[in-house]
Amino acid sequence: MRSYLVDDIPEDKLTALAAALDARGLAASLPGLYWLPLPDDLLTPLQREHAPECGPHVMALELLDNAVKLEFLVRARGRLRCDCVGYADPPVRDQMIASLDKLLLDVGIVG
Repeated sequence: MRSYLVDDIPEDKLTALAAALDARGLAASLPGLYWLPLPDDLLTPLQREHAPECGPHVMALELLDNAVKLEFLVRARGRLRCDCVGYADPPVRDQMIASLDKLLLDVGIVG
């Protein structure tokens, strides 16, 4: 799995990050897993077309013991297998990494 990993995060900062993600309603059904929705302008034409049935399209963010991992697989929450599921292209990866970096900055993990 291709991913972006930020490690060496203190436990109290991970707790703050989890609280921020929970407050935004991004928690998945598994502990430590969150769904980061892709903005509509980052969706591929196929993902836009499939959004009513397959959407929302998201990337998984996993909180680990001392790290956070953003997976680059764009998933469809409404369907497990579909042609609209696939790895993010470079502009989507860049935008989602920037969004995660801003969130980490907001909760004081990076600075």
